[in-house]
Amino acid sequence: MDILFWRQTIVRKYYQNYTLEANRCYFNNCFSISTAWQSYYNDKLIEGYSLITLKAYQVQSNLLIKHFGDIAIDQITNDGLKQYLAKVGETLKPASLAHRVRFIKSLFRWAHEEGKIHRNPFSKLKEPKSGIRVPKFLTEKEIEHLREACQTAKEHAIIEFMYSSGCRIGEIVLINRKDINWSNNSVVVRGKGDKESEVYFNIRSEIWLNRYLNERQDEDAALFVTERAPHRLSIAQTRYIIKNVSLRSEFNKEISPHQLRHSYATHLIDNGAPLEVIQSLLGHEKSKTTRIDAVLSGKQRHEHYSKYF
Repeated sequence: MDILFWRQTIVRKYYQNYTLEANRCYFNNCFSISTAWQSYYNDKLIEGYSLITLKAYQVQSNLLIKHFGDIAIDQITNDGLKQYLAKVGETLKPASLAHRVRFIKSLFRWAHEEGKIHRNPFSKLKEPKSGIRVPKFLTEKEIEHLREACQTAKEHAIIEFMYSSGCRIGEIVLINRKDINWSNNSVVVRGKGDKESEVYFNIRSEIWLNRYLNERQDEDAALFVTERAPHRLSIAQTRYIIKNVSLRSEFNKEISPHQLRHSYATHLIDNGAPLEVIQSLLGHEKSKTTRIDAVLSGKQRHEHYSKYF
């Protein structure tokens, strides 16, 4: 009698668990992390998220799967996520950890809004505090060392253009030859959120760009291309070029592409450019400078650039 009772109890418990699992899968169609990511990616692409941002988020999605397995997203608990963040937080800088938290919050907020999960358990998840870091930049002497280390017209053109325009690397690789306005040394770039802005480059950059383009024999539309089977340079390939040039230079240290952007802004400040001019030239969108950006457009922005750079 006792054995029969326990058998019935075990079968009943198993059936209840099976039913709960079936109901859960029916509700969210067993919405795994990978399935959630693909749907999230498609939606955010339509909303105008940049491919660079989405590529970075894809890395975060893969890391979640690596840790938890490709489970249904509603199986990730508060405790489980805290353990995950605590573990990776042992080796990550606060800014990198904050990036992971932003992605997780964004993914689960989206899943909740889309009705894929009953509730968002991570709506109150906070990003780690990170101190204000002073951006690293190169001195004008170090910029000269970089120039001296360039061995090809392409290396010269990339270094000069990135430094004199203040462009992000993600903007550089998207530029096409036809985008350049040679009459006033300007180019319209597509930046964060697929927003367009006009940037300028100096005469030295113009000289090396022309020399590089005149050397090319391909018909590829991209401004910067690979040597073999010419096609558009990727972000990784552009980073590699800048890394090699910096390691060959006299100061012999690896620099990041973003340091060229910081150097551009710092040297504008050193030459007396007002902060609002720099914010406009860098394409920063801040509520306090919206009105200023509207004023500093077109001809005036170009005049400010020529005056201070």
